[in-house]
Amino acid sequence: MKNMNVLELSEQEIGRRESLQELRNMGINPYPAAEYATNAFSTDIRNNVECGKWNVEGEELPQVCIAGRMMSRRVMGKASFVELQDSKGRIQVYITRDDICPEENKDLYNTVFKKLMDIGDFIGIKGFVFRTQTGEISVHAKELTLLAKSLKPLPIVKYKDGVAYDKFDDPELRYRQRYVDLVVNEGVKDTFLQRATVIRTLRKVLDEAGYTEVETPTLQMIAGGASARPFITHFNALDQDMYMRIATELYLKRLIVGGFEGVYEIGKNFRNEGMDRNHNPEFTCMELYVQYKDYNWMMSFTEKLLETICIAVNGKPEREIDGNIVSFKAPYRRLPILEAIQEKTGFDCNGKTEEEIRAFCLSKGMEVDETMGKGKLIDELFGEFCEGTFIQPTFITDYPVEMSPLTKMHRSKPGLTERFELMVNGKELANAYSELNDPIDQEERFVEQMKLADKGDDEAMIIDQDFLRALQYGMPPTSGIGIGIDRLVMLMTGKTFIQEVLFFPQMKPEKKVPQSTVAEWAEIGVPEEWVPVLRKIGFNLVQNIKDEKPQGLQQKIGDVVKKYKLDMQKPSVDEVAAWIEKAQ
Repeated sequence: MKNMNVLELSEQEIGRRESLQELRNMGINPYPAAEYATNAFSTDIRNNVECGKWNVEGEELPQVCIAGRMMSRRVMGKASFVELQDSKGRIQVYITRDDICPEENKDLYNTVFKKLMDIGDFIGIKGFVFRTQTGEISVHAKELTLLAKSLKPLPIVKYKDGVAYDKFDDPELRYRQRYVDLVVNEGVKDTFLQRATVIRTLRKVLDEAGYTEVETPTLQMIAGGASARPFITHFNALDQDMYMRIATELYLKRLIVGGFEGVYEIGKNFRNEGMDRNHNPEFTCMELYVQYKDYNWMMSFTEKLLETICIAVNGKPEREIDGNIVSFKAPYRRLPILEAIQEKTGFDCNGKTEEEIRAFCLSKGMEVDETMGKGKLIDELFGEFCEGTFIQPTFITDYPVEMSPLTKMHRSKPGLTERFELMVNGKELANAYSELNDPIDQEERFVEQMKLADKGDDEAMIIDQDFLRALQYGMPPTSGIGIGIDRLVMLMTGKTFIQEVLFFPQMKPEKKVPQSTVAEWAEIGVPEEWVPVLRKIGFNLVQNIKDEKPQGLQQKIGDVVKKYKLDMQKPSVDEVAAWIEKAQ
């Protein structure tokens, strides 16, 4: 190992790398390539014994081959107990020296297992299933194989007098190092298995309804289909800026024009906006469009869909979320948005002008400005006073046209559209329309959106001329819906932070300790090879050494050289004194 690398490692990491080399010196490959054919998982073994399928009391004991991480080890002379964790759970393994070393050479047990293997290593075990004297279902090892050496120690939780120590519970670390979180924290993996159940059930319902799963472009010339700020990238081959999609809507509608009965897509959308407990800039959404349907049909379809998903995940149509029992059993309440605002504020937006609504918002202390049109103001009112109050699933319906540029006008309520948003636990889960299929009306709506953009609304839609051309060929009456998968998973698993249901949520850059550069150290005479040593001592900046005594600093350098067995001759006291002098 190079000196630089050694100084970046902890003592445990150095010890593991030394063990790695010793294994290689013994002729043991710590990362073998050959298949290790297992035939059982920890949970299978336990279930087969407990249900009576496997007899562990007779002479013919069940033979198994298992593999996983070694999560704990208790060595008691010639015998040991290991806790092995595989992809489904944990099981105890009993290992004796003479069983895994039947020949005269006992190195596999005495040296490899006891000294060179560590917690976190992947091992393979061949043996038989039995019960210990305390009744615990275990595997008695007859063969032990090292499958992969772990070079970093896992943060294993330790308990003393009922108090947990070394818990890996810092959200910052958990989300950055999800691979560690999955290994050491119980329940984390279950959340993501439940997420898979949500998506699998959703897909099954849509497929069985006869709808076709499709894929549409992620890179788009125009970021359309929603009101949001996009991510912009540059396509070198065309020398043109492109947008990461903010929605799949306009492409899916093109396919309805093309003759599909129903199409859906489960995929990533990207919105260049904030991050919080409910939002991630990269998120998964399902959008569905079905010809000859309207938003009333879509409400009924959505109720049944969510009830089916909740039962698949939780075994019942209810789920506890934030201390509330939320029922996904159909039917759900249906409430027009303007009635919801009047219900919560006493203010009736019906027939009010943009100026009157803005004045009411200002009277309530809301932060609104001249760039906000009527629809945006109503949206702000709903978000401020209403959205968080709907705990049980509630369809908020009949949005003003200014809020819904892609939605068909309401068949009986002038100025409103046939749109609903589904609110659950105080947050929007789904957004759906009776889709606008009048190309002339659609073009006029786009023009109004461009006026909002001119006023400074950076979330207003851009005119998509090709989409307008598609509508001019004729789109049948259609209903569409978008459901946020991440929020849906949060609801179905009872999680309150979106980061808990994303394997790798977006994070701020890791904070780095400020350090003087090698060139800056060179200015005071410190050779490059000594910079890592000084940093290891704790001197990250040149000015950090100015108050040190030359002999004391030389001694600290010598201690590092000795501790890490560096092939270096420590500098003289005079050399160190010169560094300190120039650092003043």
